Order: sequence, then C-alpha cells, then structure tokens
Amino acid sequence: MLFIIIFIFILLLLTWWLIRWQQVKSYWAARNVPHEPPHPVLGSLTFLQKENPSIWLIKLYKKFPFPYIGIWLFWKPALIINSPELARQILTKDADTFRNRFSNAGKSDPVGALNLFMINDPVWSSVRRRLTPVFTKLKLQALYPILIRKSNDLKKRIKEDTEKNIKINLRSLFVDYSTDILGEAAFGVSSNSITTGESAMREVTKDFMKFDWLRGLQWSCIFFFPELADFFRCKLFPKESLKILRKIYRTMVAERSKSQSISGKSKDLLDALMAMKIEAAAENEVYNEDLLFAQATLFVQAGFETTSSAITFAIYELAYNPEIQERLYREIVEAKQKMEGNELDGVVLSNLQYLNCVINETLRKYPSLGWLDRVSSQSYKVDDTLTVPAGTAVYVNVAGIQSDPQLFPKPEEFIPERFNTDNNNIKPFTFIPFGEGPRQCIGIRFGYQTIQFGLSAIILNFKLRPIEGSPLPNNCHIESKGFVYTADHPLHIQFVPRN
Repeated sequence: MLFIIIFIFILLLLTWWLIRWQQVKSYWAARNVPHEPPHPVLGSLTFLQKENPSIWLIKLYKKFPFPYIGIWLFWKPALIINSPELARQILTKDADTFRNRFSNAGKSDPVGALNLFMINDPVWSSVRRRLTPVFTKLKLQALYPILIRKSNDLKKRIKEDTEKNIKINLRSLFVDYSTDILGEAAFGVSSNSITTGESAMREVTKDFMKFDWLRGLQWSCIFFFPELADFFRCKLFPKESLKILRKIYRTMVAERSKSQSISGKSKDLLDALMAMKIEAAAENEVYNEDLLFAQATLFVQAGFETTSSAITFAIYELAYNPEIQERLYREIVEAKQKMEGNELDGVVLSNLQYLNCVINETLRKYPSLGWLDRVSSQSYKVDDTLTVPAGTAVYVNVAGIQSDPQLFPKPEEFIPERFNTDNNNIKPFTFIPFGEGPRQCIGIRFGYQTIQFGLSAIILNFKLRPIEGSPLPNNCHIESKGFVYTADHPLHIQFVPRN
C-alpha cells in the first residue's frame, strides 16, 4: 500500500512538472517574442560561471536583432531590451513603473540589501535625496587634493617600478590607486596602497576582487534570482572584509564625532553620512548604522572595480594606438602649460575634449556592467503587441547596444573621435555606461574625475608601448566567474619616461 501511495505521489509530481514546464517554455512563444529555448532547470542562465554576462548579452544582441528578447531566469520569464527607444521609455519616461531594481541581496544581508544600488523605494528616494548634494561639482572640488596627491603617487610608483624593471600588472596598479582615493573619500581613512602596495583598505579590495565559484553563485542569485539569495543567505560582500570595513567605519565616525560638530558642509562621504543621520532624525526617520555603512561600502565596491577596469583598458588601448596616444598627450601638455606650474585640477580636466573622448570610448567598448536591471511594479505595455505583468524583470542591454555597428561603426575598434562634440552623432540612450534616469549612478562625476586625474598623470609623464607577445586588446580574455567586465589575466605594457 505504501509503495502504491509513493508511486502515485511521484506520478502526480511528474505530471505537474511536465504541465508546468510546458507552460514555462511556451511563455514567450505564445506572445510572439523572440527567444532561445530555455534549459529545463537554468532557463536562459546556462552561461553563468562559464561566460561573462556582458559577453552573453552581446551574443544575444547579435543573434536576435529585435527590440526585445524573451529569457528565463530559471523558470521566471524576463525581458532583455535591445532598443534605445524602449530603454529611454523604461529608464526615464516610465521610471515610476520601474522604480526598483530586480536584483536584491535579501534580508539576510543588510549591508548588501540596503545600499543605494539595490535598496527599494521609499527608502531609496530618501537616501538618494540626501546623498545627491555630496556629488555636485562644487562639493567634489573638496576632493581635488586627494585626487592630485594620489595621481602624483601613481606617477611616482610607475617611475620606481620601471627603474627596477618590474613588470607592472595594470589592474593591480590601478586598483591600488582607486582604493586609496575611495578609502579617503568614503571612510576618511589614510590609505597608501599606491606607494607601499599594502593597507587595510587594500586588503578589503583584494578580497572584493576574488571570485571563486561560491561567490559567483551568490552573485548569480542576487542579480538573477533574489528569492534564492534570501533562501541561501547569500552575501554581496565577503564577510571578513565587512568586519574590517565596519571597524574602520566605527573608528572614523567616533573620531569625527569627538573632533567636530557635523554641519551641512561635508568634506567627504563620511561627513555626509553622519549629517544624513541627524537630518533624518529631525524628520522622524531612522537611519541605522547598517543603512549608513552600506552606502560607504557600496562606494568602495562599485568605485574601485569600475575605475580600475576603465583605466586599465584605456592605458592598454593607448599603448596599441600610438596616434591616439600622441594626440591625447598634446592636449594634456597644452593644458598643463596654461596652468603656469600649477597642478591640473578637475575643472581643467573635465574640459579636455579628447581626454573625455578617450574615456567615453573606453566605457563604450568595455562597459563595467553590461546591463541595467529594473522590475515592473505593475502591468506594463511594452508596445502594441506585448504587455508584461507586474513583477517582470527587464534588462537594458547596455553591452549589446554599445557594440552595435549600426550605432557605432567598427565597434571592435578603439575610435575616441566618435565622441567628439563637433561631429557627435551618438544617439540618445545608445551610450549609457552609468545608466540613465532617476537611478543613474550617483557617483558618475566622481568616477570620471578619478579616471581623468589618473590617466592624465600617466600620459603626461610616460609613453606607452605594447610588450611583444602580449594579447591584442580585442584578444583579451574576459573574466567568466565575475560580473564586472575585466580581463581574467594580467595585462602589461611598457612605460617609457618622457623627457
């Protein structure tokens, strides 16, 4: 009798699975949406741990030249947006419907879930409103001394390593540089990674850079199936690194609280976070330590990886493109001469047209994160033929759009001139490395400035040459286990001091 009951139960379970599977795999076909057949378990996520998500998105874009593509996040239907017009619609025009991101770290990871990147409304609006003034042009000028000092340290480090015939790992070098800047700007703590190669902050970012299969699995859950992230208690940040960062955060907050009163004049992110807590309390809002600490942690995680990756690829491309390098050098030299012995500052650098063309072309060809995810809060009409239900995840295909030869001729080539304002034919929402709309990256200005200072210091003092036997830029192998678009092997070039 027991055997019969078990047999019937298994039979019913198998029948349910087959019926449900038929419904799942026919979901997009029934709506006439282009798609690839889903895997019975993983859906469309068979690329995970095998291929960088940006590479996968570019391949989908080429295979399906349609405004949108249907995919499955395991068994959950989702939509990839290939059309710049639809991207504009989702990110700006109908942003209220797509107020929140789909990715979420869950309740088991308060630091991961409460940061500005992942937090949902209404808390997101409150935090964003109070953080926005920190990243205005005027406020960022207070960070110029840090950027000048660290870019000079960068120049000195390259000179010393070159004299010692040390083969410089570009990514490691620029992570040292960005770590120092972000450590001081976010936590107010002195960091000397660029001069010594070691610091408490650098130990943290080293840990952040490690992507084994377990961390890759956790990020896969967080970005593509948040429900599993809660179930498996996934963490966005490594546990030991958070302990170090929280200790640093508490120490610096205690020091600031003793030494000064918090006013509206914030000199760095730490001051702003402390002021935010006071402002929120005055409006009967509670900003606990996790919420504030999450913002500082995100600033480091998002900033160091994207900045170092951008400078690495920019320097590598310039080494293989001597004409572009020479034109950039002439522009920076001319600006430097006008400074009459003073350091180049953020105002001058932001107005160097070709420098910014080089940076934008780097961000186009090598987008740090190749997609922008959102989730619909209600039923949404995509176009005249498709309406998706509330809770549908959508992914704007940044990597695919930015590699489209119709939008960017010869997309595999490094052509900064395409961003020249005199002949700029870049269509809206085809170049969106920092996102668009209300949830555009809040640190976009700071990110550009960090790259501008570092890149200009190098070009002004060194000629860049490729090393024989190194892979061409287009032949670099991209990290498959991680999500950030970066090479999974060391990149090296020759730095030749200029007279």
